[in-house]
Amino acid sequence: MTDKPFVVACIPAFNEEGTIAKVVISAQKCVGKVVVCDDGSSDLTGEIARRLGAEVIRHDSNMGYGASLRSLFNKVIELNADVMVTLDADGQHNPEDIPMLVKPILDGEADMVIGSRFLDEKSESNIPSYRRKGIKMITNMAKAISFDNITDAQSGYRAYSMKALSLVHPVEYGMGASTEILLKAKEHALSVVEVPVFVDYKYSHTHNPLAHALGVVLSMVKCLSIRRPLFFYGLPGILALTIAMGFWVWCLQIFSATRTLPTNMTLVAVFMTVAGLVLLTTAVLLWVLIAVLREKA
Repeated sequence: MTDKPFVVACIPAFNEEGTIAKVVISAQKCVGKVVVCDDGSSDLTGEIARRLGAEVIRHDSNMGYGASLRSLFNKVIELNADVMVTLDADGQHNPEDIPMLVKPILDGEADMVIGSRFLDEKSESNIPSYRRKGIKMITNMAKAISFDNITDAQSGYRAYSMKALSLVHPVEYGMGASTEILLKAKEHALSVVEVPVFVDYKYSHTHNPLAHALGVVLSMVKCLSIRRPLFFYGLPGILALTIAMGFWVWCLQIFSATRTLPTNMTLVAVFMTVAGLVLLTTAVLLWVLIAVLREKA
């Protein structure tokens, strides 16, 4: 007989005492162990999960979704599990879908599996309109810098192999961690697939949608600027210098004809020249610095 794969369900939770019991009990039927990260809850979320047999990691204060994922990643690596599954504590994810998420990893078909809300028409129609539009907007942005075939970049229902866990460890504290993980997965050429899942928003606690979207976008900008500095800073730098060159030629043509420099155009030329040089210098310095840090890692 072969040993049964050790699957760990990980649940980031903040003030979810009304739903955490149902999620933990349902998840326990499908996995070998349940770990809950109580992210500074002021209610009985952690105590309920602990009494039901889940291992609980406690943050003294509310640190954010990404910080909870990082703590859970560390715990699963310590446990030496075969597969890690993350799902929300508010009851929107159905733990009975866990075997479906885990299967591609156990079959060697993927390093990471995303439970997508947009592969099933019934599930997509169940998503509030404003949230559906926001998720699709963020997903389109994420596709531009990671995987161009994903449909749900913000899904928290995911499965990871041990290989993936060691390579996509998040550093973002907030909701931007989901996109950061995709960017790192792309960078390390991991195999990512999606499976359809149905999401129930009956008990879902929604963050401020504008604050959520802004946080994710800023996180994407930060990740892109650090991980691809030549692209992020270099291209705008070259564009700025190209514009500056055009203005300098224009200024010289006017000076040649009138023996006076047009003040406004000269100022634009100077500004674009300085901006372009600063951007190019930043791009090269960051590129060299990151290369050195990677060699030492």
